[in-house]
Amino acid sequence: MRSISQCDSILFSPENVQSNSELTLNGSVYRIRNMGTFAFIILRTGRHLVQCVYDPDICKFDLSTLQENDSVEVSGTVKSDERAANGFELCLKEITVLSSPYAPMPISINKKGLNISLEVNLENRPITLRNHKQRAVFKLQEGIISGFRNYMLSKGFTEIHSPKIVKAGAEGGANIFKLDYFGEKAFLNQSPQFYKQTMVGVFDRVFEIAPVYRAEKHNTSRHLNEYIGLDFEMGYIKDMYDVMAMETGMLKAIMEELKANYAPELALLNVSVPEIDTIPALTFIEGKEILKNMGHKIKNYYDFEPDEEVAICEYVKKEYNSEFVFITHFPSSKRPFYAMDDKENPDYACSFDLFFRGLEVTTGGQRIHDYQQQVQKMIDRGLNPDDFKSYLMIHKYGMPPHGGLGIGLERLLMMLLNQKNVREASLFPRDMSRLDP
Repeated sequence: MRSISQCDSILFSPENVQSNSELTLNGSVYRIRNMGTFAFIILRTGRHLVQCVYDPDICKFDLSTLQENDSVEVSGTVKSDERAANGFELCLKEITVLSSPYAPMPISINKKGLNISLEVNLENRPITLRNHKQRAVFKLQEGIISGFRNYMLSKGFTEIHSPKIVKAGAEGGANIFKLDYFGEKAFLNQSPQFYKQTMVGVFDRVFEIAPVYRAEKHNTSRHLNEYIGLDFEMGYIKDMYDVMAMETGMLKAIMEELKANYAPELALLNVSVPEIDTIPALTFIEGKEILKNMGHKIKNYYDFEPDEEVAICEYVKKEYNSEFVFITHFPSSKRPFYAMDDKENPDYACSFDLFFRGLEVTTGGQRIHDYQQQVQKMIDRGLNPDDFKSYLMIHKYGMPPHGGLGIGLERLLMMLLNQKNVREASLFPRDMSRLDP
């Protein structure tokens, strides 16, 4: 019988490498540059590209048998070299091929840019993600999630994991995927909203990082039918401004996390990380008035059009030097039935969006916590409260004033990187026409 113990391998990090030390690495051959008497072999590890130097007088491996995308183990001596990407190169002594590709790549992945269309990129996603710039996008996605989670935990939030197969949608309407659940009608959840609110009654503060499903027939550069939501809900708030303040602190923490722990990816992708002090806030009406004064013809008096989001952000950047702006007090009729209406003007909801560099990335606000008030608003919206018995249970048996928000991870990443299409910020995007890969 074989006894298996814990693997004790050391993760490679360029900062920990010392000159003249011996180093053994696993990785994939990213590029081979044969210079005649010697060769440069660029090794792709899990996060970094490492320049290796092959000298046939030192390393007796037959270079002619090595090919790009071979998985290898290499050993050699570290030599400091400021010209190399990590400040050093590895002078090879041994190369062991662990596996080789069956066929050549259909796309060259080892160039500075892929120089292919987005459609071709997505069709070949399993291999295009191996490009060092493509994979850096999703290392930064990891950084956003890490910053979000760490900040939430530091503020006393509990992480939850709510079901994605549900009996009723949180948002209602037609943009919901239907399922046959053992003969019973079910849906893919549009939002963890009901469960977030439920768990506020348990933990006071909760957050979740999970997929969200919207059956919206939008084939635009900003819409996905499955995306990752960063959601939180908090109890014992005074008003929606407590939620906005929490998001401001959270976004600051995310940007600091990226600068502290993801500098290689930020540099590689030439990312300008926004500095966040305070985030200005405009009411919906103030935003529309600003647009009018800028010469925009207002067509939609219930929401902002994409070009209006861009214009508002340009205005705020110029006037307040902020790349973020909160828009508050949206028309109540266009906000969900659980949104609390403003006491001074019930035509508007205590609800907000956050725009970042011209795109809405967050929707949030204060929720109704009073049972009778929530039932009446459901009836006013043409909903049957009997269809929401389990949800209304939290109101019926007591809830504190509470509110929260949801952030589209891919949208936030897209705007951070100044990408043109949200699919570039999605690992394997799901839209109206894409179920594969």
